[in-house]
Amino acid sequence: MLKLLAATLICLGATQVVAQEQGNVSSRETVSMAKLIQDGYEIKSSSWTGSKLFVFVQKDNSAYACEFANVTNTRCGSIN
Repeated sequence: MLKLLAATLICLGATQVVAQEQGNVSSRETVSMAKLIQDGYEIKSSSWTGSKLFVFVQKDNSAYACEFANVTNTRCGSIN
């Protein structure tokens, strides 16, 4: 399971780099994890990477990866 999460994060990072190199970076809106939970998203997985915690949430066919900077500050972005 951790290998799958690590592979997902690496792919997301690679996608970001390619998009930046091509100049096609879209300004996606970030949303808080509290808002996603209120909207009915369910926590599917979590992973520690270094000193940060990443939590993956999903609702139907929509998924987000959330980064915890600290207990009260999260930043989530769509991964699909």
